[in-house]
Amino acid sequence: MGARLEGKVAFISGGARGQGRSHAVRLAEEGADIITFDICQDVEHVPYAGPSAEDLAETVRQVEALDRRIIAKQADVRDFDALKALAEEGMAEFGRIDIVSANAGISGEMAEADVLSEGGWQSMIDINLTGVWHTVKAAIPHLKAGGNGGSIVLTSSLAGLKGMGNIAHYVSAKHGLVGLMRTLAIELAPYSIRVNSIHPTQVDTPMIMNEATKRLFRPDLENPTDEDFAATSQAMNSLPIPWVEPVDISNAVLFLSSDEGRYITGVPLPVDAGAGLKSVVF
Repeated sequence: MGARLEGKVAFISGGARGQGRSHAVRLAEEGADIITFDICQDVEHVPYAGPSAEDLAETVRQVEALDRRIIAKQADVRDFDALKALAEEGMAEFGRIDIVSANAGISGEMAEADVLSEGGWQSMIDINLTGVWHTVKAAIPHLKAGGNGGSIVLTSSLAGLKGMGNIAHYVSAKHGLVGLMRTLAIELAPYSIRVNSIHPTQVDTPMIMNEATKRLFRPDLENPTDEDFAATSQAMNSLPIPWVEPVDISNAVLFLSSDEGRYITGVPLPVDAGAGLKSVVF
């Protein structure tokens, strides 16, 4: 247990599992109280099961086990009014918001751009781009009003820094987040609110570890295993690993949100095992 975020409150989207849960727990370990939400249901055009209410309850259990306070609700990033109400509830309960982790996101249909469905494209943009904007829009007034500065971290992707085949909608949304981040960094600098984005390689979460992704990477196999997937996934990275763990991304969120990152703003930070150095795309 540390104290780098003692007395601070973090607003985190997509907190039911994966990176979002990891962020909530890691920031709580450093003293933060948590406001989080997730959709807690399957999402159309997404080829894997969505998070559940039980997943979100487990995040609550893990944060409370650290003796930190948490508000956790079912909400969809596409519903701005629900996010605005949750941020206001968090303010009423905790009296402040200092950190925003706009983490919620999906992968989706995997096909070349000219055959992606209209619905698959729109769901991706609505969640992975507009949903991030909704998350920060709901929280920014409270960061401004607090007068204490703050940190906003947008979860982009390696796909926000380079092109990749078969996921044009995902690449477009994640590139869009870089533009949003840079604009927010300019707009919020007078309030001492810093804004950065993080760009992971593959992360060991349900968004990646599912049959659709495995088949995309190993189309030569009818039923690729984790081991089959790992061999191809490792080819993306310079370091000899197939993927990183959620806590590796959480540690970057923590760094950018702590006083250690107090003068870092407008930065797209890769946490990618050197994948950005390679030309391998899928």
